[in-house]
Parts: sequence; C-alpha cells; structure tokens
Amino acid sequence: MNIGLTYDLRDDYLAAGYGEEETAEFDRADTIDRLAEALRALGHETDRIGRAPRLIERVAAGDRWDLVFNIAEGLRGYGRESQVPAILDVYDVPYTFSDVLTSALTLHKGMAKRVLRDCGVATTPFHEVATPADLDTLSLPWPLFVKPVAEGTAKGIDGASKVTSRGELEAACARIHRQFDQPALVEPFLAGREFTVGITGTGAEAVAIGTLEVELIGGAEPHSYTYVNKEQCEELCRYSIAPRPWSLRCETLALSAWRALHCRDGGRVDLRADEAGEVYVMEINPLPGLHPEHSDLPILCGHVGMAYVDLIDRIVSSARRRVDAMNGRRPASARRTTSALSRETTPSKVHAVGSAPCGRLSAGDGPIRPADRPAVAAQSGS
Repeated sequence: MNIGLTYDLRDDYLAAGYGEEETAEFDRADTIDRLAEALRALGHETDRIGRAPRLIERVAAGDRWDLVFNIAEGLRGYGRESQVPAILDVYDVPYTFSDVLTSALTLHKGMAKRVLRDCGVATTPFHEVATPADLDTLSLPWPLFVKPVAEGTAKGIDGASKVTSRGELEAACARIHRQFDQPALVEPFLAGREFTVGITGTGAEAVAIGTLEVELIGGAEPHSYTYVNKEQCEELCRYSIAPRPWSLRCETLALSAWRALHCRDGGRVDLRADEAGEVYVMEINPLPGLHPEHSDLPILCGHVGMAYVDLIDRIVSSARRRVDAMNGRRPASARRTTSALSRETTPSKVHAVGSAPCGRLSAGDGPIRPADRPAVAAQSGS
C-alpha cells in the first residue's frame, strides 16, 4: 500500500517558540523515521505528509493514499486530535486509529468518564472545576487529585497534583486554569498500583497485548506518573509485566472501556487501583505514542517480546480490515462517485507542495506560534 504519514513534529513547534511541556505530545523526528522504516519493512511505500495544514494542501491538490497512518495530535481545542481524521473523512481517505467522535471524546476526560460510567465501566467519580465557584459543589473523599480535563502525556500533572486541603485544591485548580485555559478535573486520589494496558484491534477483534505496571524509583516526583516522571522515564520509572491476577482484571476492564468508546486499531488504557485493590479506568489513549524506546505502548511490546514492526503491522492490518469491509459493503459505482467527488476542489489558492524532509514547516503552512508571542519566521524546509 501507499501509506501517508501525518504527524506534528516537536522540533518545529520548539523552533517556533513553544515550550517543552506545550509540545510534549508531538513527535520526535526519529519516531517518524522508525515508523517509516517499519512500514517499508512490511512492504509498503511511505509518503511523509506532516501536520494538518500540509495535509489540506495535499488533498486539495488531488493527492491520495491507500491509507494514512495518522499520529497528528493537533494544537488547539478539545477537537484537536480529530482534525486530521475530519479532513480525511471529507476526502474519503482511510486512516489508522480512531475516528472523529472517539478522538474528541477521549481527549476530554470528563466526557469520556461520563460515557464509561453510563456503560458500566469502573471509573472514579469526578468533578469538573471551570470557575472557583465550582469548588463549592464538590463532594468527593479526600485526598484528591487534580489535572487538566483535556491534556495528554501527563501535562499539568506534578508532585502537587495530589491535594489534602481546600487551599491546596484551590491553588492546583487555579494553576490548571492559568496554564492550560481549561477546566480542572478533580478525582479521589487512588493510592494503589498503576498500570497501562496495550490493545490492538477494533471491536470484538480487539485484544490486550499485555499489562505494564509503572513503578516510581528514587528521585521521581511522588504519588503518580507525572509529566516529569514520564519525560525522564528511563531514570525515574521501572516497568514490569503485571502479575497474572492483576493483568487479568486490568485487561478485562481495559477491553470493556476500549469497546465502549469505539476505539480502533491500537492504543492504551491507563488504570489505577485504590488501597483496597479495586481497579479503575483513569483514561483512554486511542492515539498512542510510538517512539520505539520512550513511549509506553512500544515499551510494553518490548516486555512481552513483540517487535516494533509487528506492532505497526497489527495497527495497519486492523485498519486495512476495516477499509476492506467498508469497500465490500459499497457498490463499485458508489466508490467511484465518492472518489470523483472528493477530488473536485475549487480552492482560491493552493500552495505549492514542497519537498520538506519529515514534513517540516514551509511558508505555505501558515502560522504556528503562540498567540501571545511575535511571529516566528517559517522554516523553508530546504
């Protein structure tokens, strides 16, 4: 297959003036290199598209792919992880991982927890704090844990996220509001063990790869898998395959959450136990990090003896089965009509498509800068 790659390259955003934590979800250049190598090893051709504005240029110019391997996180808003899926849906281009609805739903932890709760999947009670007045109606058992309602890679989580008093709670929520301009999610702090379950596949075909236990070691920030602990995981964390009694419980619960939220192809479900040993779903990651040595899902695969190329093959195979099934349900005439319509574009201006390595920014990519900072000269991509 001819497979396009969509992604946000961290170096581009750092060069444009964004900070380390702001860009934590974006990908390193070597992640894209290794992903492309794995796809080529599986017999596919690869085309590095880059971020959403570059994708818009490419599809408007008539470019198409058999499949797009999408790991683009997006920059702004609750729907940022849905931006590339939405563009590809408009042009009827198939892609890996979850669709527009699931991508937006899982990013907003409060909304995801509401759906999980309605589906009978064990998750902690919670309270969203958008304004200081919201604290007056909070009724949860102490201690509490505070984090942004819609961030990934543990952004906004540190040693002060566990709070034991009203003053600490107010300060933690205010920091979330100030730093991320979004509500804080407040939950009871769970003092037990922490796990992540890797999953590949879709619906009834989804399977758990295994359960990884995350343990903090000397020098780590306390209490949880914080942003710093995750960024410096090689020095601050120890990973091991969970004992079988724990993994059975975690994987059963994780698959229930995965299917309830209609996640696809591959990802992770993070869980934590309370002092009594009851396990709860904390959050779902349907767009997992794929750095071979630094990201949780490949780390888990390494612990269970699954090669990186085999993980990528599982993800692509799951997406391909979905595409084949959809094409089989549509008459050939409908497929031809959809394809023709998706190629009809009347843009007032289509920028020339450059040959920037690894999808780096070019002048046609538009601004990529924090709103409160001066414009940063766009990279030429040469």
